Amino acid sequence: MRVLITGGAGFIGSNFVHLVLAERPDWEVVNVDLLTYAGNLRSLESVLDHPRHRFVRADIADRDALVAELDGTFDLVINFAAESHVDRSIVDASAFVRTNVGGTQTLLDLARQGGWGRFLQVSTDEVYGSLGPEGFFTETTPIDPSSPYSASKAAADMFVLAAHRTHDMDVVVTRCSNNYGPYQFPEKLIPLMILSARDDQPLPVYGDGGNVRDWIHVEDHCRAVLAVAEGGKPGRVYNVGASSERENLEIVREILSLLDKPESLIRFVTDRPGHDRRYAIDSARIKDELGWTPARDLREALGDTVRWYLENEAWCEEVRSGEHENFFDRWYGGRLEADSE
Repeated sequence: MRVLITGGAGFIGSNFVHLVLAERPDWEVVNVDLLTYAGNLRSLESVLDHPRHRFVRADIADRDALVAELDGTFDLVINFAAESHVDRSIVDASAFVRTNVGGTQTLLDLARQGGWGRFLQVSTDEVYGSLGPEGFFTETTPIDPSSPYSASKAAADMFVLAAHRTHDMDVVVTRCSNNYGPYQFPEKLIPLMILSARDDQPLPVYGDGGNVRDWIHVEDHCRAVLAVAEGGKPGRVYNVGASSERENLEIVREILSLLDKPESLIRFVTDRPGHDRRYAIDSARIKDELGWTPARDLREALGDTVRWYLENEAWCEEVRSGEHENFFDRWYGGRLEADSE
């Protein structure tokens, strides 16, 4: 089983790489990541020399670079690669269009022309837009993105599903709710709040803090992706959620409680434009068809996540300082030096 994983040095991608190398002994993984600011090769340090893992630094939107680096065919492609921070997309959407839309189409073209196997697009529930106080997103909920980020992911989803209808490609799409867990870049809500509270710094909360998200631990998400990769029906979309809806302010207060820090650290700041009020996922399809269910309890897993960030201070400080961006040169230089001896 030869598998191409893109974005495998990112938060969710790196967790997935660790999972499949541990639990799928017949998988040979080729891992492509451009290592932009949010890609962190340090998150893969323990598997960089694994005999079934090869890391390639390349841009999924650069067809020539991919052709030069990727030899042979793949039984499975899983596309985690994406620009994903909403605030950055509001400032400048160009990178989101290039990577999320153009990069996805480049991969689709290579997969179709090369006769590769199944193509799994890892997407987001944000493509559905905002919910009212009741109801859930299903796979038939109309696409209605609110931000440049979610618009770019929605466009990518449409290209993937169109490849199934036009070219009869074996494609599947997963749309997941908000993830948390180890190796998440500290610009995201939970790690930002953990590290700020640890340092007794103000905790910025958008608006009134009442925005609701369905929180899922990254390991549960990765197992859902694995289930869809191995058993999903071609041309299908699968929603992935943990039925753990919480207001952002509830999450922040829980983190403060776990760290024994005062709520006086909370600072309400001006809400961002187009901020969706509520997301909630109906995961009935993936549960009924594939037997997947989330295993992690939010309170327990949030406590584990807080401990992970406290126990991995070196990883956190490298990311916050930007030093993690130099890890590839150190690792690759070391390999060249070893090869020359």
